[in-house]
Amino acid sequence: MKVLIIIPTLNEVNNIPKLINKILSISNYNILVIDDNSQDGTLEILKKLKRKFKRFNFILRKNSTGIGSAHLFGITYAYKKKFKFCISLDADGTHNPHEIKKMINLMKTDNYDIINTSRFLKSNSLSDWPLLRVIITKFRYNLVKFFLKTKFDSSSGYRCYNLSYIDPKIFLKAKNENYFFLIETLYYLEREHYRIIDIPIKLKYRDSGESKMRIFHIMESFLSLISLSMRN
Repeated sequence: MKVLIIIPTLNEVNNIPKLINKILSISNYNILVIDDNSQDGTLEILKKLKRKFKRFNFILRKNSTGIGSAHLFGITYAYKKKFKFCISLDADGTHNPHEIKKMINLMKTDNYDIINTSRFLKSNSLSDWPLLRVIITKFRYNLVKFFLKTKFDSSSGYRCYNLSYIDPKIFLKAKNENYFFLIETLYYLEREHYRIIDIPIKLKYRDSGESKMRIFHIMESFLSLISLSMRN
């Protein structure tokens, strides 16, 4: 069974080695890190990990255009290399790798096309997070639900795609190259009636480093949300 785990990365020197070691300690899946020209020593860590693990690889993108384009790069790579399943997760340590096998098993037994993790199915999912971040996250979730009429936590970056059944062209419909890419792709997948399920997940708050999301990204996502809603 061919499974590729894709991890977009930018300046996560303290988090990425712990994450990779943890994933490979509990699975034998292939990992591809898409690094957007980190300047904090992450690249040196990635080189060491590649020498250490046969199933680990990374791509350095010196001319990064955003985390959304990194996801698209990883998904496109998975199609080209004929992987059956593609799992995306964040590099900041907030996503628990133990969910990976759960998603794969659920994908195989219940024939879903996309398994998406949700922060809103359990009340304690964001209990470790600062109050302001919780408010922003919940506000965005409800805005997306209102404008796009979706029932999923579509800004979640922790997903499993069954590439055997998903038309690769659907990912190219997403025009945003930053965080809104995740919302946009799940929106189009839902419109095309792919079989999607949200499963609950508890997110820990990052131990090290800082979020890469800025006010610019929030405003850009809001404008993209309005535009997508009006177009469709």
